[in-house]
Amino acid sequence: MAAAQQLSMQSRTGRTNQRYGAQGERLVAGIVPLSSDKYYVLLIQSTRRGGWVLPKGGWETDEATAQDAAKREAWEEAGIIVKVNYDLGLISERRRPDQLTATAPKASYHFFEATVEKQEAQWPEMHKRSRQWFTYQQARQALAERPELLDALDRCTMHR
Repeated sequence: MAAAQQLSMQSRTGRTNQRYGAQGERLVAGIVPLSSDKYYVLLIQSTRRGGWVLPKGGWETDEATAQDAAKREAWEEAGIIVKVNYDLGLISERRRPDQLTATAPKASYHFFEATVEKQEAQWPEMHKRSRQWFTYQQARQALAERPELLDALDRCTMHR
């Protein structure tokens, strides 16, 4: 995924190629995208609830690693090319039962910290999502309803 020319302008949809864990949970890969000075994190607008989230999505069967899936999601959802710096590990489902739905089932999250190397003007989900840079404190407030995303943010090395 080095050059933008090689990146698809088409977002993947559906769950046909979705990977699932031993307990039937959806395997989700995500990125905590930081500015090069580590003072800002890039959040994207959720298409379902309108709030702010980290770029993330299903790890698919044709992707060798969760990191590959996370980098693809960063491109599709945020239009960014990233360099992964750290594996932030696995984060179990933290959403309340009333937050789980058929379209947002129980999941296991694998997050990676990355530096944004390039932010493209056009990307696959640009008409569905906006993106915005946040300080650590602003991001904590924006992600308050999503404890699993807060956990990923808290594991990253950005300036507090």
